[in-house]
Amino acid sequence: MQDYKAIALTAAISALGVTIFAGLHLPLPFLLGPMLGCLVAALAGVGLRGAPRASTVMRTILGVAVGASITPALFHRLPQMAASLALMPFLVLAIGAVGYPLFRRVFGFDHATSYYAAMPGGLQDMLVFGEEAGGDIRALGLIHATRVLLIVTALPVFFAYVLGVDMSRAPGLPAADIPLMELGLMALIAILGWKIAARVGLFGASILGPLILAAFASLAGVIEHRPPAEAIYAAQFFIGFSVGVKYSGITWPEIRRDVGAGVGYTVLILLIAIGFASAAIWLGLVPKIEGLLAFSPGGQAEMAVLAIVAGGDVAFVVAHHLIRIVIVIIGAPMVARLLR
Repeated sequence: MQDYKAIALTAAISALGVTIFAGLHLPLPFLLGPMLGCLVAALAGVGLRGAPRASTVMRTILGVAVGASITPALFHRLPQMAASLALMPFLVLAIGAVGYPLFRRVFGFDHATSYYAAMPGGLQDMLVFGEEAGGDIRALGLIHATRVLLIVTALPVFFAYVLGVDMSRAPGLPAADIPLMELGLMALIAILGWKIAARVGLFGASILGPLILAAFASLAGVIEHRPPAEAIYAAQFFIGFSVGVKYSGITWPEIRRDVGAGVGYTVLILLIAIGFASAAIWLGLVPKIEGLLAFSPGGQAEMAVLAIVAGGDVAFVVAHHLIRIVIVIIGAPMVARLLR
């Protein structure tokens, strides 16, 4: 019963965050409102609890949204994409080369924690690898949550107030404007894709499984729309919720050391990412919005949300993040063994 009360309280705080952000006309209220609302509550000592099952289900919606964006036109851009995708291994190497010495020498973390804190992979994957290597899982969780939170907060603000991008637009059509049959088919694709991907052991199954199945359906002309705006708003809410609760139970020593390290690391890797994005934009390899989103080392789901709301090419952006995640997931354990 206590768990349900904590989840209900966390949801209420998240909803209050949405209300405040919407009332102040700030960008992405359904994503940033829960994220920052939970952060403030955690810092105030409020006991928070996530709903991981619901958050995973909501990620399937984003998988379908990205898959539905994959059309035959995307394949005509493959030569251009190949050039910018080729930069991703160098981005990962540059981030790791800066991040590891920062955590090891400046902040004094042990080898395993420093190594997996420096890897710009998925939050859950880095926690699993770091724990297996003997790292400090609490520190890793706070560092990577800080990375995602800062990047996902900074980019919408930059887009809205510097580039003048409308970040308040609806992320899709309302459910009433999409045929009922197609809505049911998208729900089926989301669940089937997730379960099949999980059964075969695919990383990021809740996003990649629906993405792959929806891409086939989109290319075959079976679905012609993204999931409705209401579903994407719900996905944003639970993603923001799940990042915010990572700070539950945080102490002031953890804020000074772990969160402080995460902030310093994020500032450095954002500068590296901006450098790579600027080079790719200058060379004509990527448009401005897609370039900034593609090279920013945030979470895959969060970057997909930003691409949808900013009106960018979602499939283009997510393809770059998939390559980054694959490089880290495959390469990080191999390099870790060599270093050991």
